[in-house]
Order: sequence, then structure tokens, then C-alpha cells
Amino acid sequence: MYKNHRISLVMPCYNEERGLREVYRDLPACVDEVIVADNNSSDCTAAVARELGAIVVAEKRQGYGAAYKTGLRRATGDIIIAMDGDGTYPRNFIPILLDVMIDEGFDFITCDRTGHKDKRSNWLRVFGNDVLNWFILLIYWVRVRDSQSGMWVFRRSILQYLNLTSDGMAFSEEIKLEAMSKKKLVRSKELPIYYKERHGASKLHIWRDGLSNLLFLFRKRFGMLGTAPPLVEPRELNLQKEPNA
Repeated sequence: MYKNHRISLVMPCYNEERGLREVYRDLPACVDEVIVADNNSSDCTAAVARELGAIVVAEKRQGYGAAYKTGLRRATGDIIIAMDGDGTYPRNFIPILLDVMIDEGFDFITCDRTGHKDKRSNWLRVFGNDVLNWFILLIYWVRVRDSQSGMWVFRRSILQYLNLTSDGMAFSEEIKLEAMSKKKLVRSKELPIYYKERHGASKLHIWRDGLSNLLFLFRKRFGMLGTAPPLVEPRELNLQKEPNA
């Protein structure tokens, strides 16, 4: 618990047995449950996650977004922390982000890595991220500095308002677009964090995923993706509140 809020951590994982050990090395005690969405890993990801105390849910549909949706449906916390299971995101920032969210009344916080990534060795990824950020501003009028960041903190209740259609890598930009464009329903913020070297092999295919994410932006903008069922129903949220009423 943190300031009377139950906290869930959700991580989509594909062959992240090394990264998971790093995540748990300094995971704050305020996290009440850890959900690992195992996306057909061929290593010992699921076994390591269970050994460390995580709840493991399997998602057979291959894809970053598909794994996230399964993990988010399983989470029970009032506030959800979402981040990759590769050890790159700073766990010691979790209490800071929770403080900002709770004390300032935000519903969604996305994390900006751009000031802490090595732009010389990662120039292509940085350039691709900048291109996607620019198109998001151009066609959605949403300003975001790091549209591809994989760490967000949000109140579970906002999931009822978000139309999350992507089963792939575009899920990361989509959840930001959905949250940050619904200003009357969701109060959002982007905050800087630092970024570490990953543990294990990267799953990102820079050109393929970058072009796919760009195409996704246009397809979503022009209504070609339809709607997806919410990951949490208002009735479910009300039922959770009833025992404490």
C-alpha cells in the first residue's frame, strides 16, 4: 500500500529471466502485487517470476500489446505501474511518481527517457522516437516527448475510458494518446526519468516496428481500427468499492 492506495506492477515479458531478477533487486516495498504477462517465453521467465513472488499470467497471442492487456485485466490495484521487464526502468522512481500522482491529483503519468539516453549509440532509436512524436503532434495535437516510453503510472479506473486496440508495439503510443487526449476525463502528466542498460537481448526491430507504429497512428486517426472492449468495466470498479462502503 502507498498512501491508502493498493499498488500493482504489470510487466509484459518475453524471455526476460535476467531482467526480472534485476527488477526485483530494488523493487520498492510499496508494490502490493506484481503481474508478469508471459508472452510465449522460451527461457525460464515464468519460473523465475514465480520464484520471485510474481503472479504469472500466460498470453499466447504474440505481441507487446496483447501481453499488456492480459496483465492489466489481472491487476487489482487502485494504481497500476506499467513497465518493461528488462531492468531498464528505475524502480526507485516509483514512490516519487506515486507521490506526484496522489498529491497533485493526476490520473496518468508517462515517463520521459529522452534526457538520459545515449544519443550517440542510440541515435536511430532517438530519431525514430522524434519522428513519431512529431506525427502525434501533427495529427492528434498531443504533445509528448517520449511516445515510445515503456513506463507509465495510472489509476486503474481510467481503463474504462481508453480504447486500446493495439496488440503490438504500438500499444505504448496508443495508451498515451488515449489518456492524454481525454482531458475532461483523465488528468495526465509527462515526467523525466533516467534509463539503464537492458538485461538480455532487445526484442525491438527498429525499422519494422517504427514503420508499423507510424502506420498505426494514421489508421487510428482515421477510424480504421474500430473500438476495443475496455480492460476494466465500471461495474467491476463499483463492486470493488462496495465491501468498504
